Amino acid sequence: MPTRSLPVPDGLDGSRVDAALAKMLGFSRTFAAEIAEQGGVVVDGHPAGKSDRLRAGSWLEVEWTERRDPVVVPTAVPDLGIVHDDDDIVVVDKPAGVAAHPSVGWEGPTVLGALSAAGFRIATTGAAERQGIVHRLDVGTSGLMVVAKSETAYTALKRAFKEREVDKIYHAVVQGHPDPLAGTIDAPIGRHPSHSWKFAVVPDGKESVTHYETLEAFPGASLLEIHLETGRTHQIRVHMAAHRHPCVGDPLYGSDPTLSARLGLTRQWLHARELSFAHPATGEWVSFVSDYPADLAHALETLRGD
Repeated sequence: MPTRSLPVPDGLDGSRVDAALAKMLGFSRTFAAEIAEQGGVVVDGHPAGKSDRLRAGSWLEVEWTERRDPVVVPTAVPDLGIVHDDDDIVVVDKPAGVAAHPSVGWEGPTVLGALSAAGFRIATTGAAERQGIVHRLDVGTSGLMVVAKSETAYTALKRAFKEREVDKIYHAVVQGHPDPLAGTIDAPIGRHPSHSWKFAVVPDGKESVTHYETLEAFPGASLLEIHLETGRTHQIRVHMAAHRHPCVGDPLYGSDPTLSARLGLTRQWLHARELSFAHPATGEWVSFVSDYPADLAHALETLRGD
């Protein structure tokens, strides 16, 4: 079992344990938080939690269990739709329950595994388990994703997403009725201070901007069209929950389980509806649209019948 003993440098004075471990030892912040939660971090002889603050000069002792890097396992996903395919890109319609790429702790199907099983060759740029991936959707979110097949496409698309040159439109059903009915949420997002797998609006988070418009209103819920200006993890879910309108079917961020059960939802009502960008090879502006999957369509019809 690997161990490290080292002093806390001046530059990390006041840092959280998980953030400091990530910087000092090169761990992901999630893995660093897991080490702390499992009792693997001792500061000046005392166990430390992931959110404890460190002081410069304190002696840090860390012990952890090595984890194998995730690998792409070819696994057929019959429900994965191929919306567009050419020499440079493949646009997929991802069903819920499928991750974008392998990650530690996820043992289910992935977009990359499904494409591999179907015989697609993907760009090799990027970490081995994320090759060709230029953006992601949550496991419980369905809809459109573009994956790079060529190296030039990977480079161009990564730049386009970073420079906010990609139009990403989502549809979401949220609880209640946002006031105003259309608006912009500009609030920084970072890791939740006390939950490893959640994110939250926090003062020191990354810039996050969400534009929304109400398309339909129902008793107790609303269908929104959402334009993402940034692309933070769980951004829509966090922003809507912060405004007390969590996505229906999203218990992680405070949805009403009674409403979710009545609508037959086992995941958040959130769908990547439209995706538009300049084609990395031709420069032509291309747009793709995805229909609602059966579970979301059924929930929406139930609301319309109320």
